Amino acid sequence: MAEILKPDDENASEPETVRKIVHVDMDAFYASVEQRDNPELKGKPVAVGGSRQRGVVAAASYEAREYGVRSAMPSVTAQRKCPNLIFVPPRFDVYKAVSAKIHQVFAEYTPLIEPLSLDEAYLDVTDNLMGVPLASEVAQQIRRKIWEATGLTASAGISYNKFLAKTASSQRKPNGQFVIPPGKGEAFVSTLPITKFYGVGPATAERMQRLEIANGADLRAKSLEFLQQQFGKSGSYFYWVARGIDHRRVHNDRVRKSVGAETTFGQDLTTIEEARQALVPIIEKVAAHCSAKGIGGRTVTLKVKYADFEQITRSRSMATAARTANSVAAGLEPALVGLFPTPKGIRLLGVTLSTLGPPSSDQPHQEQMTFSI
Repeated sequence: MAEILKPDDENASEPETVRKIVHVDMDAFYASVEQRDNPELKGKPVAVGGSRQRGVVAAASYEAREYGVRSAMPSVTAQRKCPNLIFVPPRFDVYKAVSAKIHQVFAEYTPLIEPLSLDEAYLDVTDNLMGVPLASEVAQQIRRKIWEATGLTASAGISYNKFLAKTASSQRKPNGQFVIPPGKGEAFVSTLPITKFYGVGPATAERMQRLEIANGADLRAKSLEFLQQQFGKSGSYFYWVARGIDHRRVHNDRVRKSVGAETTFGQDLTTIEEARQALVPIIEKVAAHCSAKGIGGRTVTLKVKYADFEQITRSRSMATAARTANSVAAGLEPALVGLFPTPKGIRLLGVTLSTLGPPSSDQPHQEQMTFSI
């Protein structure tokens, strides 16, 4: 899953050299795998997730997205937008195996690989193993080899820092790539809508709109002190990326202290049944990352943001490390039950596992999901 960006001290000084960073992002990964493995699904609108009354879309194919279907959308809403939508259950063991093949391709070019999830990663190709001088050519070769190895398309963003590479990878989707060269970053960011900034979620974007910050130029016009006052530690991150500056390195040995995911909903949740179903894709994202990394967490935290923007968290420590969807869901259940009945709607739910380490050896490798989808 994608990390939440935070400022750090690397933004305080100039890097030694101009880096060549590639961000590779698979196109509609889960849905594309399903279309690849079932030829009858090719060219058709597909949703990975549950089709029941309280189901939630975990991923949508590009054909489905043309109808407005998006991940975390209630299945009934998705079906209403796209009557011909085909639902398929997720197969995370398959997605993990495909991801491993993709990372084998990455490793042919650089040891500096920073995974963000099963389907995306940063690569530092400044001194790549193939000796290819142009980062854009490296990205082109990687995308071609991924297609040859998996039958799936990938998009890529190429730039001199992680923020710009991540932003660039969404410019030519699907199956394309985009370059933001040195000297062009600040100009590119100035016209970028604030909703397109990596690290700016719906709630932060809404707050920025209230502060009359609609794009990068508006953000750049604010002082560091103002942004820190409004957004705390994230204020310095916003200050620097508005100028096209992000000196964070690609860390292949990055030690995670926690792993988490969250979703803001289009409609507020009011019942425990709605909350359980909405948590399904969130829990599965966390579990998929744990499975891919061979880790588990002994502390599970439920994050809740209400319709009035009040935010609370509820944490629970467990005797054994959880990593499967079932064990994470079981750890969350007491906290979830304690929320209801709720006097106000819930606009966001998040799940975080911390105190990370190897999972208990007596845990089964794969369990069925407690909450049906």
